[in-house]
Amino acid sequence: MDVLLVKDVDTLGREGDIVSIAAGYARNYLIPRGLAVAASDKTVKLQEKIRAERVAKEAHERQEFEELAEKLSAVSVTTAVKVGEDEQLYGSVTAQDIAALLEEEGFQVDRKNIMLENPIKALGVYAIEIRLHPEVNASIRLWVVKE
Repeated sequence: MDVLLVKDVDTLGREGDIVSIAAGYARNYLIPRGLAVAASDKTVKLQEKIRAERVAKEAHERQEFEELAEKLSAVSVTTAVKVGEDEQLYGSVTAQDIAALLEEEGFQVDRKNIMLENPIKALGVYAIEIRLHPEVNASIRLWVVKE
């Protein structure tokens, strides 16, 4: 059975896609929950409308994230940490710490979007990558200095 997805469904596709699935899955799960409608000539027109709206919305979101990326690229944050005798940090600087520093600067960034492979355990200057959108990344400068 072919159905038009009205909302994104993780295992099937995105809003506006027409997919072929088992009839029982469509009748018993997707259609009653409002996730899909049965495909017909009318739904093809609806599909075109949904896709056009989605493309416009994604373009607008991407534009906003690109503007935010420009602003973030100009940001440089500093954190003062306690260090031992050999300039070794007590603890480390994590994505959560970086998110808090950015919040102080006026930027709301989820710590999960901060691309930090390992916590920072040494003094220095670091370029930190932040994923704002699947297609838009920003880079900030982090200074880790002695307290």
